[in-house]
Amino acid sequence: MRFTVSMFATAALITACSPPPPPVSTALPLFGEGYRFKGDGCQRVGESPATGEYLDDAADLVGCPEDLENLGVFVIDFNAQEVARIDGYVLYSVPVR
Repeated sequence: MRFTVSMFATAALITACSPPPPPVSTALPLFGEGYRFKGDGCQRVGESPATGEYLDDAADLVGCPEDLENLGVFVIDFNAQEVARIDGYVLYSVPVR
């Protein structure tokens, strides 16, 4: 019994230390494995009724979870402009030219 309890306690501690999963969005067509690098918390956002007005051929539309650390660094590094907040994500227009 003691072994079982300690396994559950260990699993609970590991879960508590893990970062929360990003919010699941039904309105945002997220794609890619991260923006700009695989594993990054932000992702490209495609066209949908919720995002159509924010798309631009001279910029990438990028969605980042609202609670993602270092959003300020992302904004500065990529000259990103916040354009909306939808379903727990901050949408940024990131110039590509």
